[in-house]
Amino acid sequence: MIPSLQTKRLILRPFTEDDLDNVFKGLSNPDIIKYYGISFETRESAKEQMKWFADHERNETGAWWAICLKDSGHFIGAGGLNDIEHDHKKAEFGFWLLPEYWGNGFMGEAIPAILNHGFEKINLHRIEGFVESKNTNCQKALDKLNFTFEGTMRNAEIKNGRYIDIDIYSKLSTD
Repeated sequence: MIPSLQTKRLILRPFTEDDLDNVFKGLSNPDIIKYYGISFETRESAKEQMKWFADHERNETGAWWAICLKDSGHFIGAGGLNDIEHDHKKAEFGFWLLPEYWGNGFMGEAIPAILNHGFEKINLHRIEGFVESKNTNCQKALDKLNFTFEGTMRNAEIKNGRYIDIDIYSKLSTD
C-alpha cells in the first residue's frame, strides 16, 4: 500500500479512480506530453494509465502519487517511481505538473518526498531519471535536486518517427 506523503504545501496521495479526469487532463496536454513518454487522446484511453498505476502498486514495481495542494486538495500533477528492481535496489523516477502550476517550486517540494520514500521505505540505493535531451526544464529540475548527469544515449528512442537522445541522471542513497 502506497502511503500518503506531506510537504509544507502539498499532499502526495495514492491515485484513486476519481483521478481519471486529472490524469487525462495532464497526459493529453501538449505542453506536458511534448517530452513525456505517454499521451492519451481520450478520457477512455487514459484508463490505461490508471490501470498501470494500480498494477505497479500491486506488483511492487512502482509507486506513484497524485500531487495535490494541501490547503484545497486540488490536483496539480503526479510523480513517482517505476521499474523498481528490488534485487538491484534501483528504480526510475518520473513526474509531471499541470502547466498552470509551473514555476512555483512545487516539484522542488514533491520530488524530495518521493526520493526519500524510495531510499528510506523501499530501500533503494539508486534512482534514475531518463530525460529527453531537449527537455531543459526537467534537466534544470534534476540539477537543482543534485542528481548526477551520467551521459547521453544517442538515438535511444523513436518519437514521432524521429530518433531522440536520452540523458541519464541518477541519485544514490549515499549522495
